[in-house]
Amino acid sequence: MSAAPPEPALPDAPPGQRAAPDLLSHRPALRVDARAVKESLAFAFAGGAPAGAFDRHVESASLPASTWDPARFAQHVFLRELIVGCLHFTSDGRSYIPSPALLGRALSQPPSDRDTVELRRAIFRELTGSEAQRRDLERAYAALRRCVAQLETIPISRGEGSRRRLDILAAAKDAFDALAGGFAGARSGLSRLSAFGAAVRESEAYRRLADLLAYDEEIATLDVRIRVGSDGHVRDLSALSIRENSENRFYQSPLGRFVTKLVMLWRGYRFSDDELLTRHVNSVFDGIEDDLVALVQLLGDLEFYLAGLALRDRARAAGLAVCLPELASPGVSNGAHGARGEGPGRELKGLFNPLLLASSASTVPCDIATDHHDATVIVTGPNSGGKTRLLEALSLAQMMGQAGFFVPAAEARLSPCHGLFVSLIEQAQADQSEGRLGMELLRIRSLFEAMQVGDMVVLDELCSGTNPSEGEEIFQLVISLLSELRPQAFITTHFLELAARLERERPVDRLVFLQVELDAQQWPTYQFVDGVARTSLAHRTAARLGVTREELVTLVERSKRAHRRRGVEPA
Repeated sequence: MSAAPPEPALPDAPPGQRAAPDLLSHRPALRVDARAVKESLAFAFAGGAPAGAFDRHVESASLPASTWDPARFAQHVFLRELIVGCLHFTSDGRSYIPSPALLGRALSQPPSDRDTVELRRAIFRELTGSEAQRRDLERAYAALRRCVAQLETIPISRGEGSRRRLDILAAAKDAFDALAGGFAGARSGLSRLSAFGAAVRESEAYRRLADLLAYDEEIATLDVRIRVGSDGHVRDLSALSIRENSENRFYQSPLGRFVTKLVMLWRGYRFSDDELLTRHVNSVFDGIEDDLVALVQLLGDLEFYLAGLALRDRARAAGLAVCLPELASPGVSNGAHGARGEGPGRELKGLFNPLLLASSASTVPCDIATDHHDATVIVTGPNSGGKTRLLEALSLAQMMGQAGFFVPAAEARLSPCHGLFVSLIEQAQADQSEGRLGMELLRIRSLFEAMQVGDMVVLDELCSGTNPSEGEEIFQLVISLLSELRPQAFITTHFLELAARLERERPVDRLVFLQVELDAQQWPTYQFVDGVARTSLAHRTAARLGVTREELVTLVERSKRAHRRRGVEPA
């Protein structure tokens, strides 16, 4: 592995504007709809909001520009299932599922800007290298969640209104303090969090917030004398002195409060002491509203990193490892300049399918390597040998690696690509207008309609929906035309004779052939070695699933006996 690239410099905020604590973009930006979030904040502060109201703003946040189209692959790699089943995390003793909408987009739309990718990778490196930074991240997320929970609490009675709004302000202050007080010495993008928190703390709006909460906690100090009898009961309690918190900016003497109410009464308004406090509370909230908008955005950003750390933890618990891959230079990797690129090939050591972490199935890692990144790899082998799982793992590794996320491998070297196209065998749909051959041909056409030079293509059982002779002809056509687009291609097939002939004749450049490895008893090891399989071992699969002649004859005889017992002879 080559040395990690230097961490990107963090750009400054525009003059007079506080930099948004953006952890997903190289250039900090407010990516949520500020106007819509402010409206939700105002309604929530006044009277509460339905659960999940702010998550919807997080889910709709914009992301850095990407050339990837999730419609071409997300369904086939089970992205939502990956997030819900494998990327949930714990913070402050509670379990959270990250937003499938935002995290799904952040993963399936890798940023085109390499600096943004490096920003994310640098943050992950710092989090995995420092338990203190990780604890600060978890504390910050928990504080943000508590603040949102307070906003989404609906008061039962009118009398609870002032108390609830003060609790919201207290939770907001805790969130600002968690950012400002954490991430000491951070050198990656995590430093944006402490910088933002510190900038908020230095603002007049924060000082007013702190003073109001201090006044609420300590309106006055009361010294008392308690006289206790021999039986332990209080005989007398008397106040010695009362010192009001007159140094607080929100303090008003009894005379001052009376004069204020008298003036407002003269103007036609009637205010209680509670309503006077509410006026101050609303004013303080207005002062921090812009900073609260930034906190809402930050929820989704923190989930990106907590989800990655959760994947790492889950893999380690299963005896597996994840890594931040080595990414080849974009100019070399996609072959966009002149002839076919001669950059480093693809290599993944200890590759595994992360979807298996959510099940009880055993996960067997494997090693995959090709001499060139733009090779067309044809994979053969028996059913249930791990071919489809391999395609899923390769697709997810490419997607996650380009997004600046951990990949499911102990070591990895990848070449960034312009886009990803994945097509696994689909179940028939009730409303489909074509048969299996027609659906297969439409799948092939959609590939060439969407594909650009240097894309990664993953196809499972190409041309399996028609007879072998016609299927092989279409297969060869696809392979020959794909080679002109210099793809990173992985294709599985059961056309073993065709694959063997292609291996001998090499009609196009950079064909690579992998087969499922078998042990001495001809069982799959879930590893992949060079070459073309000689048999699909269909009889082994049939025997495992109880589809032998003997077992089928037994089932037929059982059905006939049951028919006779009902007193009906077969025609």
